[in-house]
Formats: sequence, structure tokens, C-alpha cells
Amino acid sequence: MDKRTILAIVLSIVVLLGYQMFFAQKPPAPPQQAAAPTEQTQKAAEPAKEAAIKQTPAQKTVTTKEAAAKTVAAPKDVTVETALYTAVFSTKGGALKSFQIKGYQQECTECAEDIYPKIKKMIFGGNEPLPSKKAGLVELVNVKDGMPYPLAITFPESSIDIAPDSAYETSATKLDLMNTKEKQQLVFSQNFDDKIKVEKIFTFNAETYTINLDVKVHNLTDTTVNQIPRLSWQQYADPSWEEDSYGHDGPVASIAKSIERQTIKELDKEKIFGPNVLWGGYESKYFLASFIPGNPSLTSITMNRNAGNMVSVSIKGQKELIPGGQNGSFSYTLYLGPKQYDLLKTQNVGLEDSIDFGSWLKWLAMPLLFVVNFIHNYVANYGIAIILLTLLIKIIFWPLGNLSYRSMKSMQDLQPKIVALKEKYKGDQAKLNQETMALYRTHKVNPFSGCLPMLIQIPIFFGLYKALLYSIELRHSPFFWWIQDLSAKDPYYITPIIMGATQFIQQKMTPTMGDPMQAKIMLFMPVIFTFFFLNFPSGLVIYWLFNNIFSIGQQYYINKKLSH
Repeated sequence: MDKRTILAIVLSIVVLLGYQMFFAQKPPAPPQQAAAPTEQTQKAAEPAKEAAIKQTPAQKTVTTKEAAAKTVAAPKDVTVETALYTAVFSTKGGALKSFQIKGYQQECTECAEDIYPKIKKMIFGGNEPLPSKKAGLVELVNVKDGMPYPLAITFPESSIDIAPDSAYETSATKLDLMNTKEKQQLVFSQNFDDKIKVEKIFTFNAETYTINLDVKVHNLTDTTVNQIPRLSWQQYADPSWEEDSYGHDGPVASIAKSIERQTIKELDKEKIFGPNVLWGGYESKYFLASFIPGNPSLTSITMNRNAGNMVSVSIKGQKELIPGGQNGSFSYTLYLGPKQYDLLKTQNVGLEDSIDFGSWLKWLAMPLLFVVNFIHNYVANYGIAIILLTLLIKIIFWPLGNLSYRSMKSMQDLQPKIVALKEKYKGDQAKLNQETMALYRTHKVNPFSGCLPMLIQIPIFFGLYKALLYSIELRHSPFFWWIQDLSAKDPYYITPIIMGATQFIQQKMTPTMGDPMQAKIMLFMPVIFTFFFLNFPSGLVIYWLFNNIFSIGQQYYINKKLSH
């Protein structure tokens, strides 16, 4: 029993260490790493129009005097306001210039400095005003001067191509969807040398982050033209941006239900995937700018980065033959918003897989997240919701915990007899094992039952780890006092240290088996766990801390009951 117990404990430590090392080896911010589209302000880099923007193969854009005049005309902005976001479109490319998501603040690296005076004021009081650094709203668009805007449409490999920054016309000046549930449309149109007329029709729903895009191509000639559309998202990859090592910032796509992610460093040459592109786009840890093609089976996706650090994610649609005087159309669904599971799920194309729960652990992470959200609906604090989830798990496994503690107590009582057997059969290991197992059977002791709670806790721990780390519901969600973001580590390491102390108390209460080596290993367990938890999300630390507290209470109850 002693060796098996030690082996189980060592394996648990190895699993935890391996998992920590696995996440620690997530790609760090490379020298050319892209800034997350949603986690940075649009800091205007020095204009670099001289950097060649390689968007598509050689363009066949028409160059009539009228079209040229419209190209150099000052572009006009059109603002679309909803309760969920503020979008700014431009007649330059009929594309997206800005997209700010309401209700979500950008990461503020300086905001942590405000916590010190707040804690001081809580402890000592005072009337002086507290400093406050407010970050702006999350912005999905980040482009430099000279770059085309996201959602530009081109037609490479077609009869007639257009530049991504071609000038469009629109009669709209602003769309206000703040006080209406009715859908509204924004139409951009342009006639290119009397050969084709292109219309980009955006349809907005005030209650969702989904936007429908219909592209209509009118053939103004007498001959058939073939058009192959390419819809693109452009993003400036700031080389100085330090990416969260636990998240991915860059191109992402679902190819035949398989998620393909590309780091900016890997985009040293063009990458092409498809067909069967269910969706594609540009993501950060918590936000997604994506497009869903109308015909996935005939759609491919291209990802690249040029010398000016512009990252492009483009989906190329099916070839459309448009007879003279007739029209062709291409349809897309856009989702620009947070990676919130229930919102992504409604698209029915696997967009929820953009949340990096993992292919195996998501079956644990999703139910745990569902329960946490359900509890949160009643307590309005995710920290309390995690504590109540911990209590619920402890109640469910209460009988198993009792069995484990009783088994360990029984094993402790059998130690003198086991020591005697070791002395008696010192030179005969086979006989010693046989007699030891006979002793267990006689006293109805299962040598493995003491390890079960730890083994069961490990998958639950990993599932909750994923749920807390990648669920946007916990992003910037406060608990109390200094813990203002349950998805981030405790900035002062207070909860990990308290957690280590409770681990030590629990260890002191656990019956020992009399093996010196095992006693030494168990002595270091609280230290090892504290070290592991220093950089874990504070929500996960709270879970393990209160799991220890509830376990101490249960163990005290069992020990007291067995002593009578």
C-alpha cells in the first residue's frame, strides 16, 4: 500500500507539473507578433505608406477619369450605433474602419497601480480621492495609414478586379439602432468603368453581434464575365505587442470542423486552407472577428503577412459566371464580438470552437461553466459562484471522501501488522505481497480507495482551469478587495499562500502510513502546490482553496467520528 500511495501522489504531481509546463510552453510573444485586435488601443504608428501593401495579385482595376476622381475624393464615414457596439464604415472600400464593443474594456496594464491606495483606504480610511485609470472600449480594428480596411472585397483571378480601397458611394450618413428592434441596411455601390456595378449590402440586427453581408455584382456588358470574390480582414501586427502566452492572437479558421490557428511568426509565407471552410477570421483570447461563407464546400481561406506587418485573412468564394446584363450575388454572415459560448453556438457552424477549451477537456469545461453561470444568475458574483460550485462538488463526492478517509485511517491502524510482515518475509517479496493482500482482505481495506479523491479532482481541476481561463464571462470579473479579475492571477499572491497553508493543515490531519519517504513527499506537497498556483487564475485558486477548507471540515468530522 505504501508504494502504491507514493506512486499515486507522485503521478498526481507529475500530471500537474506536466500540465503547467504544457501551458507555459504556449508560443510566447514573438518579435513579429500581432497585437490582439481586441486588447489594444489603436496607437497610431508613424505613417508608413512607403511599406508595400501586398494584398492581391496584379489588379485589373478600371482607370476611367470618373473612377479616378472618385478614388482620390475624401472618404466619408458612416456610423452604425447599436446597444452592443459602435461601428464606423468608410466609403473607402465600403469597408469597416472601427468596431468598438460596448460593455468590454481593454486591458489596462497601469490599472493595477490603483489597487494599492484602494487597499490602504479600506484598511485605514481617509477621504482623499482614489486614482483611476480607465481603459477604452475594446476595438476590433487596427490598421495603419495606407492599409485597406477590413471587410474589403476584391475579385482576383476574375474577368474584372477592383482595388480593396476603391471609392464607393452611399446615401446613408448614420444608422441608429439604439431604440429599435427592426433590421436596417447600409448599402455601398460603385460603377467600375461601365463594366460591372458592385453593391455591398450590410444588414444589421440591433440585438446581436451578427451582420449579414450580401455582395451583388451587376454585369453591365454584353458578354459573360466570371467573378471570384475574396473577402478580407486586415490587421496590423504591432511587433512590440506582448501577447498573453495563454491565448492566441492571429488568424483562425474552421476547416471541415478542424480548428486551424496560425501565429504571426509562422506567417512567413502565404498559407492556404480549404475547401470546406466553415468560418474564418482574426481572433484574440476573448474576442473574434469572423466571416461565415454562404457556400463552405466551395470556399478556401488564405492567411499571410506582408513586409509592412499587415496580416490578411481572406476567404475566396466560388466562381460565378454572370451573363451580359445579369447579376451575380455572394452572401456572408459576419460575427464581430465576444467569444461567449451561447452567442457563438447560435451560428450553427461550430463558431463556439474558437473558445480554446481543448478537444477533450471541453466536455468537462462546458458543464462546469454552465453551472457557474447558472449560480451567478442568483448571486451576481462569480467568485461566490465558484465557491458554491466547490461546495456542490464536495457534496456530490461526500460519500467517496468518507470512504477515502476511513480507508486511510484503517491503513494507519494496520501499519504495525504490515511492518511485522515485512520483518517476517524480508527475503521473500512474493510471499510478502501475498500475505499483505490477505491482511487487507481480512480487514476489508481497499489500498487504493485513499487515492480516489485526488485522482477524481485532477480532471475536474483541469476542466475548471480551461473554463476559467478562456471564458469571457470571468474576464475582468471582480471578487472582493484586491481580486478584480478572476481570470487573472492574484496580483499579490495572497490567495495562493493561504491555499498552501490550508493544504498544510489538511496534510497534518491526514493519517500517515508510517513510511518516512512518503512522509517527506507529503511534507513538500503544500509547497509544490503553492508554487504551481502562483500564476493560475485567481478563480481557480479560490476553487482549490475552498476545496481544501471543505475537505478539512469533512476530515475533522470523520476523524472525530472514528475516535469515538
